Amino acid sequence: MSKCCDGASASNMASRLEINFIRLLSRCESIASEKRGETEWRLEKYVGALEEMLVALRKSLSKPTAEIMTEYSRKVDFLKGLLEAEKLPSPSEKALANQFLAPGRTPTIGNERMPASKTVHMQTKARCTGEMRDELLGTGMSGKGTSETDLRNRKGLPMDERQSAAELEAVMQHHHNLQEKLAEDMLNLARNLKNNTLAAQSIIKQDNQTLSQSMRQADVNFEKLKTESERLEQHTKKSVNWLLWLMLILVSFSFISMILFIRIFPRLR
Repeated sequence: MSKCCDGASASNMASRLEINFIRLLSRCESIASEKRGETEWRLEKYVGALEEMLVALRKSLSKPTAEIMTEYSRKVDFLKGLLEAEKLPSPSEKALANQFLAPGRTPTIGNERMPASKTVHMQTKARCTGEMRDELLGTGMSGKGTSETDLRNRKGLPMDERQSAAELEAVMQHHHNLQEKLAEDMLNLARNLKNNTLAAQSIIKQDNQTLSQSMRQADVNFEKLKTESERLEQHTKKSVNWLLWLMLILVSFSFISMILFIRIFPRLR
C-alpha cells in the first residue's frame, strides 16, 4: 500500500513539475518576444531554471514521451541560442547566428495558433535585419524606434542615401545568395557522401561474397587433396608389396637354379 502511495505521489510530482516547466517556458517565450534592454536579466535566469527543470524531468519516473522531451529540449536550446546570439557584437553576426537557430515545432500552450518560438524567431530575424540596415546606413538604432517624422524624411532621401539603400539591398541579396549556395553545397556534399557510402557498401559486399566463394573453393580443394593423398598412399603401399614379392620370387628362383646346377654338374676331380 505504501509503495502504491509513493508511486502516485511521484506521478503527481512529475506532472506538477511538467506544468511548472510549461508555464516558465511560456513566460520565457513571452519575454523573448518583447524588446529587451541591456539590463534585462530575467530571461537568462529563467532559461537557467528551465535547464534544471528539464534535467529533473528526464530523471522523473513518469517523464513525458520521448517526442515531447525532444520538443522541450529543442525549445530550451533555442532560447539559449537566442541569448548567445544577442551577446554577439555586430548585427551581422547576430543575423547569421539567428539563421542557424531551430525554433520549436509545436505550440507551448493550447491557445497558440503558431508556436511562440517561431514567432520569436521571426521577430528576432526582423530586428537583426533592421539593425544591419541601420548600421549600413549609419543611422544607428534609437531606443524608442523610428518616429513618424523620420519615416516621412526618409521618403525624400538624397541620391547618395538612396544609393546606400540600394547597396544595402545588394548586400542582403549577396548574403542570401551565399546562404543558398552554402545550403546547396551542403546538400551536394551530403548526396555525394551518401553515394560514396552506398558504393563502399556494395564493394564490401562483393568482396565478402568473393571471399566466401574463395573459402568454399579452398575447402573443396583441401578435401580433394586429402582424398588424392590417401589414394597415392594406398597405391604406394601396393607397389611396394608387389616389388617385395617379385624380389622374393627372383631370389627363390636363383637359389633353386643354383642347387639344380650343382646337382646336375658335379664338381670335377
